[in-house]
Amino acid sequence: MMELCDGAGVPHPTIVSESGRAVVAHHAVIVLNILGVAEFDVGKLPELVPEKVAGVVRNLADTHRDVSRKILLEAYHDALEYKEECLTLFSLGHLSLAERVMAEDFFWAICQKILRLVRELGEVPEDLEGLEKALSDTYFCNFSMFQSLPDSWAIDQLFPILPIHRLNEEPTRRAVLADITCDSDGKIDHFIDRRDVKHVLELHPLTGEDYFIGIFLTGAYQEILGDLHNLFGDTNTVHVTTAAEHGYQIDHVIVGDSVTDVLQYVGYSKDDLVARLRRAVEVSLRQKRLTFEESRNLLRLYEEGLAGYTYLERD
Repeated sequence: MMELCDGAGVPHPTIVSESGRAVVAHHAVIVLNILGVAEFDVGKLPELVPEKVAGVVRNLADTHRDVSRKILLEAYHDALEYKEECLTLFSLGHLSLAERVMAEDFFWAICQKILRLVRELGEVPEDLEGLEKALSDTYFCNFSMFQSLPDSWAIDQLFPILPIHRLNEEPTRRAVLADITCDSDGKIDHFIDRRDVKHVLELHPLTGEDYFIGIFLTGAYQEILGDLHNLFGDTNTVHVTTAAEHGYQIDHVIVGDSVTDVLQYVGYSKDDLVARLRRAVEVSLRQKRLTFEESRNLLRLYEEGLAGYTYLERD
């Protein structure tokens, strides 16, 4: 614009822009804990392939044995061909269930072996680019993508995501992320890479202790766009500012929505719900389907649940 104005002898204008995401995205980060993981695991391979096993299964076993860096593509294409042949034979009744299971185990073991070698290459062959995602784990995250990260789903916005502790350990697992909503779209399988988009995130194996990851640059539009999809409400929020002496200070803590809060949004009253349960409990007591102790525990747990957080909490 400056060059055009200079060329035309026109004074430079004053430009005012609303930079949106570039200005305000940095002010917020989502910190979430991992609830569990579904690991991709190959069944135990037999030490010796039975003599009477189908020839195509033996071919898969031989391919698994011979995989090397020199024949990565050849081994992968052979494995695909043998797997398809196994499925055809099984559907025609010429391959037993045990043989099909063995074939599947050998096929995925071949893919894992190839993937380990591919990670050592400077450039991944196009035919093998999907292996990382196919063999990835699924880490289940204690959040709702539709409430706290809607742009990831709606417009494929990429956010920086990474573990925020155990940073002195090498992340050895490759995973996609899934939230706790009852919706198959509640997952993240596109991540920022150095040059392109990658389909898995490098994470650490779970050890039984809390494991936290951070999702950064969420200060633009995410929380305000979030709705009550699957009835997950606002999250707990902590306001933090930097302080010269102590590094940072916590200014304010805002408690997230309770179950009662969310139910009120959709027209349900806590008092009415408790009263209904109490009447049902009294009927069960008269019919001797519940003891007094059981009825007290049921009412207590119900009221505690209504007062609790909409996200999963550790005991």
